[in-house]
Amino acid sequence: MQFIDNRGNNDPAWNLALEEYALRKLTGDEDFLLFYINAPSIIIGKNQNTAEEVNASYVEENGIHVVRRLSGGGAVYHDLGNLNFSFITQDDGKSFHNFRKFTEPVVEALRRLGVNAELSGRNDLQVGERKISGNAQFATKGRMFSHGTLLFDSEVDSIVSALKPNPAKFESKATKSVRSRVANITEFLQEPMTMEQFRSFLLESIFGGKDIPTYPLTEADLAAVDQLAEERYRSWDWNYGRSPAFNVRQVKRLTAGTFDVRLDVKDGVIAEASVFGDFFGTGEVSDVTSRLAGVRYNAADVAAALADVDLTVYFGPVDREEWLKLLV
Repeated sequence: MQFIDNRGNNDPAWNLALEEYALRKLTGDEDFLLFYINAPSIIIGKNQNTAEEVNASYVEENGIHVVRRLSGGGAVYHDLGNLNFSFITQDDGKSFHNFRKFTEPVVEALRRLGVNAELSGRNDLQVGERKISGNAQFATKGRMFSHGTLLFDSEVDSIVSALKPNPAKFESKATKSVRSRVANITEFLQEPMTMEQFRSFLLESIFGGKDIPTYPLTEADLAAVDQLAEERYRSWDWNYGRSPAFNVRQVKRLTAGTFDVRLDVKDGVIAEASVFGDFFGTGEVSDVTSRLAGVRYNAADVAAALADVDLTVYFGPVDREEWLKLLV
């Protein structure tokens, strides 16, 4: 495994572009580790409706970046007190959805610092009942990355103000505020340390105290990352896109995540379909929704239109019958 040094860049669009570039272009058998720290920003999951995830007035007033990432999962707040890590590897067919494989080296490092972290639920790292990290994954053409946040010394009040939590996602924890559910790693450290010290410790721990091989980014690499950042991650179409018209909507929390299904039904026929949510899948959701256009809006016809589709590829570990009930 080689480490990719992002040269201290705090631009979220550039850092996400670097991550995608490493995934798609630095191919072969080599694995990579990337660290990055972003300026205040909201990083939106690939399948989410941006307008409904952010507090637009707070974001505008405070100059917060809004950038959509490639991976699924929920929206997260980044700032200079948040360290992000990304493991970029081969997709061996067994690692997607296996968050433990990629978080274990981080957990081990945290425990060496006296922070009793553990993987909890689907993709979070927690200390007791308090979340210190969220993780997400993306796979394409035999490669994948598993990346996560580490709330080291983040402005937690900004998380509360910048994001709009989904009530369906948190209804089981309705009595707890976002502020009480998240925590900074600094709260659990036995000895104080700076972000740079924490970053160095984590890096050395993951590489087992050995020399850290570093991939040398070339001028051609940097130019390609600049271009990708401009064309995708600074694009309004990518980060916001349009909110589709709909007259049928159902939001439900399933085992695989929170789903927000919207259908535009005209004269008993589906004109357009959209699926938003924080689920993790390897396929493009549009491959599923495009099949519903022109289908009569009844359970039998909808089921028939998707009969040969493996829904788990697009939405994670969902039960077919349960998921179809979201549509009709």
